[in-house]
Amino acid sequence: MIKSFKHKGLRLFFENNDPSKLQPHHIEKIRRILYRLDEAHSIEEVNIVGWGLHQLKGDLKNHWSIKVNGNYRITFRFNVDTFDVDYIDYH
Repeated sequence: MIKSFKHKGLRLFFENNDPSKLQPHHIEKIRRILYRLDEAHSIEEVNIVGWGLHQLKGDLKNHWSIKVNGNYRITFRFNVDTFDVDYIDYH
């Protein structure tokens, strides 16, 4: 279950179905990712082929990343629930 967001646009989209703060061509992929994060009880349930799930290193070592498109990623912390969900271009 998603417990918190860092990115206000993701929160608006998740809670109110308002995609206005997100890249329009990313909406459907983001919808699938958020649905999966909200339903997942283990990190393995989020490991979908083609999503590029991986654990980050350095300052974000407790975070995971999923590829949305190009350089855009959804990052999050996971420990039964999902926290600090963010939408970033981190490359």
